[in-house]
Amino acid sequence: MKILFTQDALVNAGAERSHLDILSRFSEEIDVGFVYFYPKHELKEAYERAGIRLFFLNIPEAYHFPLAIVRLVKLLRKEKPDLLVSSLWRADIITRIASKITGVPLVGTLVNDSYAPIAWTDKKGLKYKIVYWLDRWTAGIPIHWLANAQALADSHVKTLGIKREKISVVYRGRAVPVMEPPGGNVSRWLSGARETSSRADEGSAAISRSEKEKKNKTASSAENSEIKPELSDSSLPPRRAGAVTGQIRNFISYGRLLERKGFQDAIQAFAQVLKKYPDCTLTIFGEGPFRNNLESLIQELELQATVFLPGKIPNPIEVLVNGYCPKPIVTLSGVEGPLTTHNSLIKLHCFLFPSWYEGFSGALVEAMMAGMPIITSDIPMNLEAVTDQKSALVFPVQNVQSLTEKMLWAIENWNQMEVKGKEARRIAEMRFDIEKIAKGYEGVLKSIYANLS
Repeated sequence: MKILFTQDALVNAGAERSHLDILSRFSEEIDVGFVYFYPKHELKEAYERAGIRLFFLNIPEAYHFPLAIVRLVKLLRKEKPDLLVSSLWRADIITRIASKITGVPLVGTLVNDSYAPIAWTDKKGLKYKIVYWLDRWTAGIPIHWLANAQALADSHVKTLGIKREKISVVYRGRAVPVMEPPGGNVSRWLSGARETSSRADEGSAAISRSEKEKKNKTASSAENSEIKPELSDSSLPPRRAGAVTGQIRNFISYGRLLERKGFQDAIQAFAQVLKKYPDCTLTIFGEGPFRNNLESLIQELELQATVFLPGKIPNPIEVLVNGYCPKPIVTLSGVEGPLTTHNSLIKLHCFLFPSWYEGFSGALVEAMMAGMPIITSDIPMNLEAVTDQKSALVFPVQNVQSLTEKMLWAIENWNQMEVKGKEARRIAEMRFDIEKIAKGYEGVLKSIYANLS
């Protein structure tokens, strides 16, 4: 069975990483190819190491749909796949038209609640109306849909008119990380934990794809011009005497810096927390167009010494599990930072997830896997992962006062928060282990294909 997956680009973001996690674990029964259109290649090497064939169609940003459709149709006629699977809006539209032209069956994916009422608050103008109507007009082309949350399935039945019986739900998953250093050898543990936590990114965990390595070539070459920002001393919090096991002082969040991620809510709530607990910090990893707004808010609230925006991190779960340090370590194989010695690690104590709307969040699953105490907004997708007062604290979305109260409660009841973190990890291992998720995803695709014949 030959399947071509299509996606906008290979940026290091949620949907792209989830595809890598899943496809690298498919059995040898599936011949996997991955098509991307636009010149962003952050995850290219990771996909190649996973033995996944890449086809880069080299479409100029930002749209150029006619050119993309022509090139994809040409590729489909050459590769003759049995099934297509598309993700993200631009790839969805391109692939739907190409599917219609070539007759190759298409499975659509639902990975974000882009048309929920709250989503329209930051989508104004003719452009977004065109986006929506193109999506709705072509939504009848896929023969089936995969949603990463039941709430997304329910939402798109209403917004895109998709028939409920055509949607299957498969959650996002993550690899179960190493949690404790064996024998007190911290340096070796950190190295091993880094290797373990990045297995999915490199596509090397659990399933060998050696027979496909010989096909591991990119159909069209493109230089990787993306450079990850380094973590500097000035962009990270100082080590604080109060930040030790048994307390909650260092809060963390991460994701693309967008208005809808709600980081501004976290900053405003943190400003109130700081009045009572001045030894706290808040670190938000990620990059995006809302950075300037967040930086302005930090300056306005005079939080420069306690709120930090260090930029991207390639493996967030490593930081959740191990902590981090401004100074990278230098080994025989080169720079491997930002982790150094045990004494210099800054441990993080509580994960904030204030998003306004999402798909099923990989970041939330990562925090669960790490066993970290969690405070999250009450959007339906999050509530499919955690339960208030059992595996997390939940607050009404966009309610800064409630978030403040939850953060204060977490600080003052750290022992109960640790219990919730352990429960979150137990649930994550049971429900969201990437090995189980990948097997389920493959099974759904096989079932869809079997029903075609």
